[in-house]
Amino acid sequence: MTTTWTAVRVVRDRNSGLYLAGVVISGFGTSALWLASGVWVKDLTGSDGLAALCMLAMWAPTLAGPLLGTLADRVRRRPLLIVTSLLMAALLLTLCTVDSPHGLWLLYAVLVVYGAAGAVHDAAESALIATAVDRSLLGDFNGLRMTANEGMKLLAPLAGAGLYAAYGGAGVAALDAVTFLLATVVYASLRVREDRPAPPAGSRREQTAEGVRHLWSHPVLRPLVSAGGATMLCAGVSGALVYAVVEDLGHSPAYAGVLYAVQGAGSIAVGLLSGPALRRFGPRRFAAYGIAVLAVAVALRAVPHDPLAWVCSAGIGVGLPAVLIATLTAVQLETPAPLLGRVTATANTLVFTPNVLGLAAGAALVELVDHRLLLAALGATLAATATLLRSPTPT
Repeated sequence: MTTTWTAVRVVRDRNSGLYLAGVVISGFGTSALWLASGVWVKDLTGSDGLAALCMLAMWAPTLAGPLLGTLADRVRRRPLLIVTSLLMAALLLTLCTVDSPHGLWLLYAVLVVYGAAGAVHDAAESALIATAVDRSLLGDFNGLRMTANEGMKLLAPLAGAGLYAAYGGAGVAALDAVTFLLATVVYASLRVREDRPAPPAGSRREQTAEGVRHLWSHPVLRPLVSAGGATMLCAGVSGALVYAVVEDLGHSPAYAGVLYAVQGAGSIAVGLLSGPALRRFGPRRFAAYGIAVLAVAVALRAVPHDPLAWVCSAGIGVGLPAVLIATLTAVQLETPAPLLGRVTATANTLVFTPNVLGLAAGAALVELVDHRLLLAALGATLAATATLLRSPTPT
């Protein structure tokens, strides 16, 4: 009952409801383009490697997250979100001209800008949310945001695939451009009073370093970000093993889609429960419990049993988002407003970059080591991470 009531409070709050609408709209377009871009390149070139570069192009700018995040602290956040959305809508429409391999440079260029804009957008949005949403509801909001994102990941790829089949990559790009325009309307409708930020002190490098110092010296944020990075590294390795798990179950590779759908359902559920859980346990314990659930689920994936595989997928969906929600909420609560953009971007870089490294490591290791041994080792590593996070920080 409490969970339902707080969720209703978040949705009924004007700013919170608009933000969530923006998350749903932009998440739908992003998820659709994420799938279609690789298929688009594959159809134009026949190359798996060139298709895989689409993901790299979108992800690579996040490495510059700490630097990009300073922009969200130099200007007012709501106008920045509006301008960024309009810029991306215009750039995406240029992809309607890509109809041969000779135009791929434009696609890759737009995807790189897409990734950079996403880093700025996430930093500005997180900082503005911390201002516009009641502090007591930030955990609930971030959980509902996770629920909305996961819901879009279940629906948007199917819609994107259908749109691509009917109208090609240009149709998906146009759809994503429309979602950015709709998000612009949402941001323009927000009722938020923002003071003009004070003129920045020091160089861009010094401003970036200030955000990093705050994050790394903070007794709450540093262990959460460290545990988040370790967890996402293990999650990346585990994700690269999913097809080996499916093969061990005796199914075709397409069965991985079923497991991902079950995982998404688990993430939706934990998003609804995260607000009350954060208030009851605090961010550190909530994250530790989530990582512990993830450890058990990853290790038990080594057992080739269909019902257990479904339970493990749901467990991964429940456990993995906990550390992400806890970290984001803690950053919003523990960071001064003038630093919030760059600290958020720095935390995102430190937490999410290991996931990509884990995917690459897992792709190499699965060819050399039995996947069941790898899953057991990952489970043990995650259990140790949960234990360390649960332990009090020495003073």
